[in-house]
Amino acid sequence: MNIKTFTYFISLAGAIAFTSCNNQPQFCVEGAVEEAKGEMLYLEAMTLEGIQAIDSVKLKADGLFQFKADAPSNPEFYALRLGEERINFSIDSTETVAFTAQRSKFSSDYSVEGSYNSQKIKEIAQLQSQLQGQIIALEQHSSMYPGDITDSINTLLKDYKEYIKTNYIFKEPQQAYAYYAVCQSITDLHSTYQLFNPLYNRDDVKCYATIATAWDGLYPDAKRTEQICNMAIQGMENTAPTTQKVVNLDESKISEVGLIDVALPDIKSTIHRLTDLKGKVVMLDFTLYGAPESPERTRKMRQLYEQYHSKGFEIYQVALDEDIHFWKLSCEKLPWICVHETDGSAMNMYGVSNLPTYFLINRNNELVKRSDQVTTSLEEEVVQLLK
Repeated sequence: MNIKTFTYFISLAGAIAFTSCNNQPQFCVEGAVEEAKGEMLYLEAMTLEGIQAIDSVKLKADGLFQFKADAPSNPEFYALRLGEERINFSIDSTETVAFTAQRSKFSSDYSVEGSYNSQKIKEIAQLQSQLQGQIIALEQHSSMYPGDITDSINTLLKDYKEYIKTNYIFKEPQQAYAYYAVCQSITDLHSTYQLFNPLYNRDDVKCYATIATAWDGLYPDAKRTEQICNMAIQGMENTAPTTQKVVNLDESKISEVGLIDVALPDIKSTIHRLTDLKGKVVMLDFTLYGAPESPERTRKMRQLYEQYHSKGFEIYQVALDEDIHFWKLSCEKLPWICVHETDGSAMNMYGVSNLPTYFLINRNNELVKRSDQVTTSLEEEVVQLLK
């Protein structure tokens, strides 16, 4: 979940609650986008299963718009999308939220009224954007030594996380904006990675656990509560000393931790999200194209892909080669999704210590097995999941 992926968000209407033909309570999003005549504006739901389109409108000269949709029973997240830019916001119930923006600064400089959480989300998004700009500027600073660049970026990230913890996560953990804050992702020149990662950082576990405890008290039946509780519990188990058992949350909330999303660029810098492949059987593969066994392994993977791709099989291959030029040449003609990362964050999130390592994911975006658990053959496992 990134400024770009959680990335994934005038006057107020007089009525607060609306009812549809089936008396379902509704919320309202309205406002105006200046200088955007003829463009399509979309209302999207940023669900745990991925982005879902709700409604759209072609903007006229005045830029006015209004969307109405069924109100969620618990806090949920939505976005207004114009082209590739999104304004992220949250909805609690039957509220009316109003936005005004200019086309040239749609997602970076807009106003929002009617929603305290959405105002806070705007603050976080702007801080996040500033951080990304600083990181990219450092990465492009050719006169600095690589080690100095890394140290400077680490300092920026540390200071930013401390500020977010104090002012947005620990301050009001029961609020939707606190949930949004802890789920941020950062995109640099090479990859997108989770800013707060509870699966291997014990300090980050505290952030997740704080929000999980607050949400469990207020929204015990919400899917997001279950998800963040699972992440906190799994993080506690992963980072606790081997002689210490640390589980303070409701044990009944433990279930298989949902799929950890990966969002990385291909050779054309297009970002591909792992969760966008829901509905397909996916092989998530961590590899090095420069490894001696890579050519033969790639040949076998191509045979498997060509045989089962039309039936719903996909490969999401994450390369960790240091030589980016070599990686681009190696995967240029491969038919599946080939992405690259340099910091190993996705590899760490999935607990990968040896390369190559792959994971099998079913059509529901659920992790089924990793390569060391496959006792038959990869093909047999894929065939079973495709049934």
